[in-house]
Amino acid sequence: MTALVALDGVSKFYGNVKALTGVSLEVHAGEITCVLGDNGAGKSTLIKIIAGLHQHDAGSFRIEGEETRLGSPREALDRGIATVYQDLAVVPLMPVWRNFFLGSEPTTGAGPFKRLDVRTMRETTRAELLRMGIDLRDVDQPIGTLSGGERQCVAIARAVYFGAKVLVLDEPTAALGVKQSGVVLKYVAAARDAGLGVVLITHNPHHAYLVGDRFVLLKRGTMAGSHLKAEIELEELTRQMAGGSELEQLSHELARTAPGEFPGGHRPG
Repeated sequence: MTALVALDGVSKFYGNVKALTGVSLEVHAGEITCVLGDNGAGKSTLIKIIAGLHQHDAGSFRIEGEETRLGSPREALDRGIATVYQDLAVVPLMPVWRNFFLGSEPTTGAGPFKRLDVRTMRETTRAELLRMGIDLRDVDQPIGTLSGGERQCVAIARAVYFGAKVLVLDEPTAALGVKQSGVVLKYVAAARDAGLGVVLITHNPHHAYLVGDRFVLLKRGTMAGSHLKAEIELEELTRQMAGGSELEQLSHELARTAPGEFPGGHRPG
């Protein structure tokens, strides 16, 4: 099966700085590809390439088998790639239905009598949220009154409605508590079950393992691992992301350090 999105040996340079070097991943319909890494691992650069904000400098970027160099986020959207960023672009005081259609509002009438089709927007927003299993009390409430998890879920439902084939989620659970994170992951899985290919960017291996089908680990802009879920256990995924051999070396050093003593044999004071 041809991947919806495939990156092969992709690199990105900013002057002499290597932001990404030789990164490869595949995104398939009905699957979640999780990209894991700490701050500075290259996750943001990878998002920007897939979303059309930046172009790669080396390697191959294919959409449904076609070699591609996206020139803008609009071009990415036109090719079926929707990106939901951690800091959602919403208008807090506008109602949920207005934010759902922001920038793509349907109208009724013609000429000087053209106006927003508010009824259609309300009904469609309510129906699409329910289809994703999101039951809001009132789509007329300002979106700013929703929890962070609920706003993320509205953004996911919006991307599905507007025909996204690939959904890129930038740290959707980073600023959320345990319960709200669970809610968001539920709807991430719902997007996968609706047939989308999902790219989940996260630094939380536990969240990734709950929903992920493929895992790509980044470290300082390079590949630190690539696994199918059947090939790796959560404990090993966590170990690799946390540093692997580096973490083991640190554990040995800490074990050799006597209580009240700093590494190197020095005592405080």
